[in-house]
Amino acid sequence: MPIPINRGGPLFNPPGITWNPVSPKLATARLIVLAICFGPFIVAGVVAALATGIGWIYLPTALLLVIALWLAWLIVRGVKATGYAEQADDLLIRGGIMFLRLSLVPYGRLQFVDVTMGPLDRALKLAKVTMRTAAAGLTVTVPGLPPEEAAHLRDQLASLGQVQQAGL
Repeated sequence: MPIPINRGGPLFNPPGITWNPVSPKLATARLIVLAICFGPFIVAGVVAALATGIGWIYLPTALLLVIALWLAWLIVRGVKATGYAEQADDLLIRGGIMFLRLSLVPYGRLQFVDVTMGPLDRALKLAKVTMRTAAAGLTVTVPGLPPEEAAHLRDQLASLGQVQQAGL
C-alpha cells in the first residue's frame, strides 16, 4: 500500500515513485520502549503523591505524562512517514515529520546489507535492513519490515549491488 504523504514538495516526493510503508507494528515496538522508559517514573510519582498526600508531586508527574503522550504522538506520525522505494539503479528511503529526510542509495555503492532482529522485534515479527555504502562509510536503515519483506529486500539489494558493481 503506497504512502500518501505529500509534505516537502517535489524535493521529497519525486514524481512516479510508489512508496512502500514500514509495518505499523514498528509504532507498537517504539511505544513499548517509551512505556518502559516513562511508565515507572509516572507510576512512582502517582504512588508517592498518594502515599504522602503531598499534592505538588502530581505536577512533575503530569509533566512527564504530557511529554510521554507527545512523544507517543510523534512516534505514530514518524512511523507513518517512513518508507522506501526500489528503483532501477537505487533505493530511496524517506522519513521524518518536522525534519524531512530522503536518502538515495545507489545499488553499485553498496558494501554490505545486514538484517537484524532484536528481542522485541522477534516478538512483533519485525526486522531492520541496514546498508553500508562506499560513500564515507554511510549507513542507511529501513526499520520495521516484516521478516519476509526484509529478506526479499536484502536479496534484491545484494543481487542488484553485484550487478551494478560489475558494470563499473
